Amino acid sequence: MKSIKVCYFAMFREHAGVNEETLTIDATTAADVFRATRERHGSAEPTGHCKVAINDVMADWDSPVSDGDTVLLFPPVAGG
Repeated sequence: MKSIKVCYFAMFREHAGVNEETLTIDATTAADVFRATRERHGSAEPTGHCKVAINDVMADWDSPVSDGDTVLLFPPVAGG
């Protein structure tokens, strides 16, 4: 099990009801963390539409996470 701090932005923050939280989870990748938060807070957004950063560095969903990391979750961005 790993202790991962998760920071939520925009609609993810609205779903979670908090800006950030620390989860103790069995996660190997950023995608594992995202799946755990989706189950926990009910978001249905697919990973392909979202962005992730680990310790303030943009990352891929298959990037590994370590105990003590901070994972930042960004929802899809609309623009024109």
